[in-house]
Amino acid sequence: MARGETFEAGELTDTSFYILLTLQQARHGYLIMQKIEELTNGLVSIGPASMYTTIRKLLNAGLIKQYGEGSGKRKTYIATASGVHLLKRDIKRRESMLAHAKLMFNEEGEQ
Repeated sequence: MARGETFEAGELTDTSFYILLTLQQARHGYLIMQKIEELTNGLVSIGPASMYTTIRKLLNAGLIKQYGEGSGKRKTYIATASGVHLLKRDIKRRESMLAHAKLMFNEEGEQ
C-alpha cells in the first residue's frame, strides 16, 4: 500500500498518529514536536521536514484544520471530527495487533 493511501484505508503512519494525537488540543509546529517528545519520553522525535509534510497530508485529507488566524509562519492546528474518528479507529487496530502478538508469544511459550 502506498503511503498516500493509508488515510483512505483507515490507517495512520506512526508520525501521523502522534501528530494527530497531540492535536486533540490546538498547537503550532514546535509545540507538536515538543509534546511528542514529552509524551514518548524522548523515544519518538519528529523533525520539522517530516512533521510539516505530514501536516500538509493531514490537512489535505481533512483530518486536521488550521486553528485561528495564525501569524506568519506560526500556524496553529487542531484535529477535526474526522481526524478524531480515524485516530480512535487506528488505536483499536493497533490494540488488536498488540493482542495478536501477545497471543502468539503466549502460544509459543515466550513472555
